[in-house]
This record gives sequence, C-alpha cells and structure tokens, in this order.
Amino acid sequence: MMDILHRVGAKTPAPEPIYDALTSIDGLAAWWTRDTSGTADEVGGVIEFRFPPVGGFDMEVVELVAGKRVVWRVVGESPEEWLGTTIEFDLRQDGDYTIVLFKHAGWREPVEFMHHCSTKWATFLLSLIQLVETGTGAPAPDEVRVGDWR
Repeated sequence: MMDILHRVGAKTPAPEPIYDALTSIDGLAAWWTRDTSGTADEVGGVIEFRFPPVGGFDMEVVELVAGKRVVWRVVGESPEEWLGTTIEFDLRQDGDYTIVLFKHAGWREPVEFMHHCSTKWATFLLSLIQLVETGTGAPAPDEVRVGDWR
C-alpha cells in the first residue's frame, strides 16, 4: 500500500480553527470545494465533495478527536483508486503554529492519478492554511490549477 503524506503549519494560537474547518460543512466548503454537503461533525456521518465537471468523493467520518484528529474513509461515489483509502489529519500545537500532519493512506499502487492527487492535496492544504490565517481559502472551483485530469 502507498500513502500520500504532507506537513503544513498555520499560525494559530490553538488547533481549534483548523479542526473546525475540517469538521463543518461551511469550513470544508471554504478550503476544499464549494460543492460540499453532508454531515462532517459526527462519527458515521457522510460528507459529499463534488468537483464539477470531473466528479466527486464521498467520505465517511470514522474518527474525531476534538482539536487533535480527523479521519475519513472513502466510500460511495469516488474514483476507484480512492475507494477504501483513508484521509487523516493529525493536529498539534508547536509554539505559534498548529501543525497538520496529513495522510491519504491505502493506495493500492502509485498510479499517475496518485501523483496528481498528491499535488492537489498540497494545494488544498495550503488553501486550508490560508483560510485559517486570513479568513479566505481557495476552494474548487477557484483552486490553484495543476493541469486537467482525465
């Protein structure tokens, strides 16, 4: 199995603003994709992320530890390469910064789509940091473009 790993830091006095952006529909829509719906704040909830015209992802919330950890499992409508993978956000405070350790775990093989997704995750994580630090993220469809996929 292969994983995508990233580390970013946001200048915040505590992890809660990032945790809130990961566990509320409004927060998720402000940094990942504006077309977000579902239930993000309870284990067992399902979040639907859509990226017109390409498609989307459904995530089941499998773990929430307030201010520390968010884990989703990819289910339902999603590209085949993502099905069954997990998305993990681990948060910790380090001085003036909240550190986000990100993992998209369980890829079966390092296909070209994984390379694309790794780059896109990096841009969206920077959007999350931008949202927390400035109040405005860069969610789809206004995200940084890295080339079309499929």
